[in-house]
Amino acid sequence: MARFYLKFAALFALIGSSLCALYTDPSQLPSTTTYDYIIVGAGTAGNVIASRLTEDPLIQVLVLEAGVDDANVQAAIAPFLAPSLTPGTIYDWGYNTVAQSNLNNRVLPYPRGKILGGSSTANYMIHQYGSSEDWDKIAADTGNVNWSWNNIKQYIPVHEKMVAPTDGHDTTGQYIPGNHGTNGKLGVSLPGNSQTIDAKVIATTSLLTEFPFNPDTGGGSVLGIGWAQSSIAAGVRTSSSTGYLRPVLSRPNLSVVLNATVRKLIPNAPVNGLPSFNGVQFGSFNGPAFLVFATREIVLSAGSIGTPQILLLSGVGPTADLSALSIPTIINNPSVGKNLSDHLLLPNNFIVSGTDTLDDVARGTTFAAALSQWVTSKTGVIANTVANHLGFLRLPSTASIFTTVPDPSTGPTASHWELVVSNFFLNPAVAMPSTGNYLTVSSIVISPTSRGTVKLASIDPFAAPIINPNFLSTTFDVFCLREAVKAVKRFVAASPWANWVTGPYGALAATSDDASIDSYVRSTAGSIYHPVGTASMTSNTASYGVVNPDLRLKGAVGVRIADASVLPTLPNGHTQGPVYLLAERAAMLIKAAQ
Repeated sequence: MARFYLKFAALFALIGSSLCALYTDPSQLPSTTTYDYIIVGAGTAGNVIASRLTEDPLIQVLVLEAGVDDANVQAAIAPFLAPSLTPGTIYDWGYNTVAQSNLNNRVLPYPRGKILGGSSTANYMIHQYGSSEDWDKIAADTGNVNWSWNNIKQYIPVHEKMVAPTDGHDTTGQYIPGNHGTNGKLGVSLPGNSQTIDAKVIATTSLLTEFPFNPDTGGGSVLGIGWAQSSIAAGVRTSSSTGYLRPVLSRPNLSVVLNATVRKLIPNAPVNGLPSFNGVQFGSFNGPAFLVFATREIVLSAGSIGTPQILLLSGVGPTADLSALSIPTIINNPSVGKNLSDHLLLPNNFIVSGTDTLDDVARGTTFAAALSQWVTSKTGVIANTVANHLGFLRLPSTASIFTTVPDPSTGPTASHWELVVSNFFLNPAVAMPSTGNYLTVSSIVISPTSRGTVKLASIDPFAAPIINPNFLSTTFDVFCLREAVKAVKRFVAASPWANWVTGPYGALAATSDDASIDSYVRSTAGSIYHPVGTASMTSNTASYGVVNPDLRLKGAVGVRIADASVLPTLPNGHTQGPVYLLAERAAMLIKAAQ
């Protein structure tokens, strides 16, 4: 999706100066080498935990972030410019997948935020918390009721601050206020730039029963199509950096170091017969190595790619894989880097007769005027993300796939696939047409059964790991996306779209049967960049998994993991909301253990 915006990226690459305890280079860190807690990664979860732990002025916290400052990076502030941040910029880790055998052997970009705030600074800002059944399944599988929806939702009010949309319109009926917080750290809002297609989407939900209206997709009940909720407030992006970290940078007990890539964790003497870790080795590219120590715990929050990479570099992982790279095994854990799960995205483009789309903004024709409006008033197209509506839907219970494959969703009110409606041409696999107006109705596999891996390519901590999501490797995923394409066609064939949608664009136009749909999917689908599961949470007694329900590293002392990597399965929704709740709970667990 970023290709349409890359020509603007250079304009917005403005790096802010250091603030208080924010150091832009490891060499600037004072001579202190010991802290109570060391947090690896100033991303979605890491900043939450840093903010919460330093509420106690006696607790010293160091945060190590490999990326750069997010201050004054306009593309990280203006919501509609999010696609310009990744891939292929200094704000991105620059990852790619291995060739995906089920996607015509395409190598896919796999961006992750390498910037203060991590992927909360670089994502598309959609904000939900998943289905209540997602959390209840985690609680059941881990044997810990504290991960259930009824318990995890207590963190919504302390996390979320629902604010008015930028255009100030009446939001009655667009969300359920009782599901949301108003005094939390992160600003969240409904779309603030009304579009012609909004009425068409809502009208379709009243006409077609397979696409019901959902009054609030962010309240634990996900099924149906509703208004998007996004981490946007007053026309600008909100992130873990803006909401949690920057407001507390003046705390004398908090230090944050940028351009600080963690090379590995350093073991200490065993504790009660278990391996322990208390040191972190880090540095900048081609710079010297630095060593710091935690007297209480190290918290890994490097994400679903970075966390398993650091564990493996530290000797925690499958012995066979570690031995192949001459890394001494400290903990033999075959689950590290396994169970990678991601949402598979398929943008479906349609030609429309109207001119009231956002295509001219996206291709640059009217971009300058839209940007000027945003700079002046923080309103208009640029103050919004790429979609006003999305929905979560199920395959029929009578679908033929269920005669041979168990239902992989987390429960009967959870979804199998997602629909996202965008009022312009949005497709990373296809070049944007130079003229014309378009509608994009994306379909996303929400409950995939394909699983992949993250492995080391070398012992170099600055080298990208080997990432294989193994997309579309199961019959369920193939069936689900095929049926989603058919459903999308039914959606735009409803009467509200008559005479406005004139037909499918590109390869979608040739999808007349199952075989042609499958061919189209394999040539077009890609990741929506929601990896989870590579350091999965399991029960205390499970012989597999990477962390226990208290987020402590299995078989070790001194390390917790708090990021999307611990989620055993994908949530019914975009991942940042669940990670925020996970991080709030992680902070509570750490405090409770003090």
